[in-house]
Amino acid sequence: MSSLSPSSSPWRSPYRALREPGVLRRDILASLVVFLVALPLCVGVAVASGVPAELGLVTGIVGGLVVGCLPGSALQVSGPAAGLTVLVFEAVREFGLSMLGAIVLLTGALQIALGLLRCGRWFRAISVSVVQGMLAGIGLVLIFGQLYTMAGAKQPLSGMDKITGVPGLLADTVGDTTALTAAAVGLGTIAVLVLWPKLPSAARVVPAPLAAVALATAVTAGFGLDVANVSVRGMVDAIQPPGFGDLADLGSVAVLGTVLAFTLIASAESLFSAAAVDRMHDGPRTHYDKELVAQGVGNTVCGVLGALPMTAVIVRSSANVNAGARTPLSRILHGAWLLLFAVLLPAALGIIPLAALAGVLVHAGCKLIPVKEIVPLARTHRGEAVVLAVTAIAIVVTNMFEGVILGLVLAVAKSAWDTSHVHVDVRELTDGRMVVTLTGNATFLRLPRILETLEAMPQDRPIELDLTAVRHLDHACRTTLENWALRHNDSGTEAVRMKMLPTVEVKSKSETGDDARSETRATAKAEA
Repeated sequence: MSSLSPSSSPWRSPYRALREPGVLRRDILASLVVFLVALPLCVGVAVASGVPAELGLVTGIVGGLVVGCLPGSALQVSGPAAGLTVLVFEAVREFGLSMLGAIVLLTGALQIALGLLRCGRWFRAISVSVVQGMLAGIGLVLIFGQLYTMAGAKQPLSGMDKITGVPGLLADTVGDTTALTAAAVGLGTIAVLVLWPKLPSAARVVPAPLAAVALATAVTAGFGLDVANVSVRGMVDAIQPPGFGDLADLGSVAVLGTVLAFTLIASAESLFSAAAVDRMHDGPRTHYDKELVAQGVGNTVCGVLGALPMTAVIVRSSANVNAGARTPLSRILHGAWLLLFAVLLPAALGIIPLAALAGVLVHAGCKLIPVKEIVPLARTHRGEAVVLAVTAIAIVVTNMFEGVILGLVLAVAKSAWDTSHVHVDVRELTDGRMVVTLTGNATFLRLPRILETLEAMPQDRPIELDLTAVRHLDHACRTTLENWALRHNDSGTEAVRMKMLPTVEVKSKSETGDDARSETRATAKAEA
């Protein structure tokens, strides 16, 4: 990618490119491509989240027509994302569908507040390993959960039950003709998704998710297969704005925890997606605070409509860029095409097999697991690989919120450990004096190692503790070292001397043999 030119300044209007010949046509064509990619994903994410399929389209429409018009990122596309499927499913199961709108509404309000407070850039400081672990955990739960939908069976509630129940699911599927038929439709959908990128470019004009779902629908209808289809309620019936009772329930601890999880994950995924999209084009760069506000406005509108939460989605965004989009017009138009489809062809959703959508989401779940990055990461940054694995496993074993929190805590602890490197050097001078030199960052995390060396020093020899090369000395470490210097040497031996940049008083035992304490100021040699 070429360097950012003045013409691609973030202060430039993103629509100025429409004046150039051919840009309007390319944006319209790109919007159609994004629409065809988004349509099956919006429906599939909604069904997997346990909500009416129409609500997925509502979120996609808001992502195009509302968020698409707001400043932030010019080319990334927002809508319902597979990354929030597990969390939404758990929220709907625990609090009910009517409460979902209130949760999404508060999530949007928090995102707006964070954006106005200029916190957008700080979401980029979240450890990449935590985000990858989060997506991997979501992917695992999504894959194993959708295996049950592919076979027409009911999903277990917990992630571990979904995994441990797979052998029984396979046994039940093999012995049931209806389940076997549904599983075949789902596996066929996955096969199309895997093989589609290998076809000639002329065939790949149709996006793989749309082609896979269309072929599965055609085969199911053509052969009259007995499989479950998407349930259609109608757009108006599906929209359920939150009531006053739902808004009042937002004060409970459990609901607030879910809101925080929504806010953290949706914001981080959107801003990470924005950074990835920026690397794909030479157009205007993302303004992260404005993008966070835009996502908040979109989620607020979705909350008012009782729809799914939204994030920026890298699959749709990359399709938008690769299709040649140059301005936000393409993402706005993709929302318009979704609206026209929802208004004119809502019954078309009712012929889509659930197994086909489950296959699309199993494939999407597999792509959430960073298989290619795990082995190189384990070789070069073993600690980061541990953070990734622990986050993913915690999400599967517990839930999304607890897994992400554990990952963040582990990442912070690892960072603190990595930045507290200290080297302890011991040498003996010709006059018998022992000199212990510390270099690096002396923090409480390294105290066990430091004390292990210091306590092994002889108590009948003059000792000098040189801290002048320490870049950082925290309070706990400083206090502990002063106490060690106070008590270490025998009463008949010269007191431990400490060299450090700030002057510090160290009380030592007197050399007369009694326990009376004499005030001995440690030598503090200030060095330029």
